[in-house]
Amino acid sequence: MSRDILPEDRIHPAVREKIANNHRDIVDEVKAAVAAHDVVVVGMALNPNPKKARDALDALGIAHHDLNYGGYHNQWRRRNALKMWTGWPTFPMVFVKGTLVGGASDLKKLIDSGELQKMLAG
Repeated sequence: MSRDILPEDRIHPAVREKIANNHRDIVDEVKAAVAAHDVVVVGMALNPNPKKARDALDALGIAHHDLNYGGYHNQWRRRNALKMWTGWPTFPMVFVKGTLVGGASDLKKLIDSGELQKMLAG
């Protein structure tokens, strides 16, 4: 899969650092959590989908690390840095063994197919 991203040579040198460091703290925090935990659920307050993902994991007794960043009316700029980093447009962002597997419905498909258990066993 190839995702279309503006090439660095098409970004003026004067703004490259600003782009690279845009809310870098949130991206670094998620990267660290993904490196430290087998399952990470990144969500936001009042969004029911992160809760669905967490509930599905809890029902199976699968430990997960949860990160929450604001709600619909705050921290959206910070969350946007995660969307730009991953290319994933919505929350939650579910990571399994370092791999972005999608959101709550994608996680449910992995559970139903048995793929999640295989990923965690490997």
